[in-house]
Amino acid sequence: MSIFKTITQDNNSKARTGLIEIRGKQYNTPMFMPVGTQATVKGMTPEMVKACGSAIVLANTYHLWERPGEDIVFKAGGLHKFMNYDGPILTDSGGFQVFSLAKPKDIKEDGVTFKSTIDGKKMFLSPEKSIDIQEKLGTDIMMSFDECPPASATHEYMQNSIERTLRWAKRGKDVHKTDQLLFGIIQGGAYEDLRNYSAKKTVELDFDGYSIGGVANDGESKDDMYKAIEYSIPFVPLDKPRYLMGVGDPIDILEGVERGIDMFDCVLPTRLARHGNAFTKTGKMNLKNAKHKEDFTPLELDCDCYTCKNYTKAYIRHLLMCDEMLAGTLLSIHNIRFLIKLTENIRDNINSGTFNEYKNEFIKTYTKE
Repeated sequence: MSIFKTITQDNNSKARTGLIEIRGKQYNTPMFMPVGTQATVKGMTPEMVKACGSAIVLANTYHLWERPGEDIVFKAGGLHKFMNYDGPILTDSGGFQVFSLAKPKDIKEDGVTFKSTIDGKKMFLSPEKSIDIQEKLGTDIMMSFDECPPASATHEYMQNSIERTLRWAKRGKDVHKTDQLLFGIIQGGAYEDLRNYSAKKTVELDFDGYSIGGVANDGESKDDMYKAIEYSIPFVPLDKPRYLMGVGDPIDILEGVERGIDMFDCVLPTRLARHGNAFTKTGKMNLKNAKHKEDFTPLELDCDCYTCKNYTKAYIRHLLMCDEMLAGTLLSIHNIRFLIKLTENIRDNINSGTFNEYKNEFIKTYTKE
């Protein structure tokens, strides 16, 4: 049974609006999904996140396995109760940790061995273990366990990696026994033949949705990211959601939607906020800049977020200069709302047949010096 249906298909691109059904409720796409790696969107309460218009939020299997442990979350009644978020939750499989923590020699057929980021102890993660953890967490969408090779990987290494990821995907799917949705992950770097192959073979395993991985690691260029989407999308069924992992730059969201992507996630909005930066229609704004010291206007005059309705640039800059944690919260609220509002505007313009004009005008304004 399909969980996705297209509402409007853009006439000039692969952009589309749709509905994804999760546990009997429907959610609009394209969508941006805030990231709560440790079962919290940094600096924000669940009520704040939902007030920004969020639907799905993310958490990370590896980090929650490491601390507090999946059994603790299970005893708490599942991740929704543990973190007090009543909307859908998606968990990454831990596959990115393969890329970031393990050495090539530690990646074997049975799984991956690496050292804990907390105490250095040896840890082992396999496709079966990843599914088991995610099932205990009780999230709504689980990700298949994959290897995430660096952009510099050779064609030969990438091909062998894809074959292993496909075997891992089947092993994970074979032990999946709950009603949680399970997405497969397409890999292949910027190699057209490997992206084609990975997409075809992953689709043959018949997952609930498909994500395009390996585009948000260190080393990928924007062109490689766009190529990865273009090489993968033609092989993904129209009645399945398409998810671009780890991407949250506004222009990349627009470019991804144009190429057929439905779902995006990224830590970027909260990370930028913690460093004193805000998304605006004219590009990123550094609130630490002295010119904002006596600027008693909101971050954006027409923004409908809580921060812009109640606070000024001067006040937020004051908080930053005093190292007050409220600064990061207020900027996170704005940045997350900015990206969610962007996807709302994208949906409106696809539905009205004006997506191309909207995309071009947004990029022109956003990148204007």
